Amino acid sequence: MNILLMAIMIVFGVAAILTVIRIIRGPSILDRAVASDVLLTEVMCVLGAEMAINGHTRNIPVLLIIAAIGVFGSIAVARFVARRDNTTQ
Repeated sequence: MNILLMAIMIVFGVAAILTVIRIIRGPSILDRAVASDVLLTEVMCVLGAEMAINGHTRNIPVLLIIAAIGVFGSIAVARFVARRDNTTQ
């Protein structure tokens, strides 16, 4: 395995573990939403680095789907929190 790819996998692996800990511990839904966005971004970065190192573009549809899931998930959480804030006032 390429040494650069190994270093990338280690760095992003540690970051993913820390992000999953933040998703589990919370404490609020916004903390969990931001952590899930960070986790999706980390996955996208690893896929992008793998494409750049190996010189192919086969993962671009996967990157687009992950990006769309992240955007729609963030919008859904923002709408949920906005609605919840309006009902508590």
